[in-house]
Amino acid sequence: MSQEIPYKIYLNENELPKAWYNVRGDMKEKPAPLLNPATLQPMTAEELGHVFCDELVAQELNNTDCYIPIPEEVRNFYKMYRPSPLVRAYCLEKQLDTPAKIYYKFEGNNTSGSHKLNSAIAQAYYAKKQGLIGVTTETGAGQWGTALSMACSYFDLDCKVFMVKVSYEQKPFRREVMRTYGASVTPSPSETTEIGRKILAEHPGTTGSLGCAISEAVEKATSTPGYRYVLGSVLNQVLLHQSVIGLETKAALDKYGIKPDMIIGCAGGGSNLGGLVSPFIGEMLRGEANYDIVAVEPASCPSLTRGKFAYDFCDTGRVCPLAKMYTLGSGFIPSANHAGGLRYHGMTPILSKLYDDGYMRATSVEQTKVFEAAQQFARVEGILPAPESSHAIRVAIDEALRCKETGEEKTIVFGLTGTGYFDMVAYQKFNDGEMSDFIPTDADLEASFKNLPKVD
Repeated sequence: MSQEIPYKIYLNENELPKAWYNVRGDMKEKPAPLLNPATLQPMTAEELGHVFCDELVAQELNNTDCYIPIPEEVRNFYKMYRPSPLVRAYCLEKQLDTPAKIYYKFEGNNTSGSHKLNSAIAQAYYAKKQGLIGVTTETGAGQWGTALSMACSYFDLDCKVFMVKVSYEQKPFRREVMRTYGASVTPSPSETTEIGRKILAEHPGTTGSLGCAISEAVEKATSTPGYRYVLGSVLNQVLLHQSVIGLETKAALDKYGIKPDMIIGCAGGGSNLGGLVSPFIGEMLRGEANYDIVAVEPASCPSLTRGKFAYDFCDTGRVCPLAKMYTLGSGFIPSANHAGGLRYHGMTPILSKLYDDGYMRATSVEQTKVFEAAQQFARVEGILPAPESSHAIRVAIDEALRCKETGEEKTIVFGLTGTGYFDMVAYQKFNDGEMSDFIPTDADLEASFKNLPKVD
């Protein structure tokens, strides 16, 4: 075992990024704009301002500035848990007997247990700065809701969370963390909103989806004075905030002269993957380097690998703007798999455009194989990973085993976006042999595609 590279590469707090990286500034062809669903015209700042905080709207529409300064108050909050470590997976490498070198960026070293706090604290800061009373949001596995409840508590803001019903039932302790930080948590779809009642009428007994919860959260925000809606993934502003992950990862690798061959991230709405890979894709866009960037999604919700690149609603209730993205259709309700944070029908427009332009590739994996990798990783690396993160672990292990067969000394980096200590129901199902895989049929997807909005 080489001792040249430490187990954990830490940056000091003075090396914490002072600005977020906006990959759109380096994209020659920009992502398509959000469209007003009524007029099919690009959304204006004024229109978006009815839903989102003013400064977040400015970030959402900023396609030119490569770097946007991180407010000092946000940066000081980051210092409580950032910079996060880049870890060399020596023990996993040894068990796999692979010549590959494996690194993971660990984002679970904060109370929320995931990378979501990076954007939650920024969005709460801008809401407080604007003088708002509170915010509404949705959450799948509960990591975003937990992070936002923490951030709102810090800034003394009210926080209303709509939690996907299946996760609300599967992850009661994640729900209770949110409530401990002062948030109200409602299972979605619910009877508390007009859209929720409509979805329940059309889909009795539904387990919900992120698209459903988004619809309810937006309705609640736009009908409650002094509130705005905040989102934990998909939007440009969220990928911007999450770029601290990739900026730190690149700085840590550069510190030891390491150039990764492959960078892997799980993919749901795209926040963690986009945050991890943006600075590296920036190098590719500028012609400075080349990387094999891999998005890993659940086979039960395969937006990149089986979706269509088209304008679609961001939510099931069809009240949000239209985004051009890889989508399964806003009416697609994924199966109740245990990676709740990846149960979204579309992929962020930024990554969708980059994927369509060939700057990254995608693969999908079944749930049981994901948990096999999670268990294998936990037993040798000492961290119980979140089901979402374990999608990236699965592909990293598979690639390391391929290197064992070929003798290739590849350097692999993946994002370990969070811990799985609130996901014990899922681990119990796996350990008891009760976990199954569900893959939608082509007919299932075609039925959903038929309802895509008609946009010229």
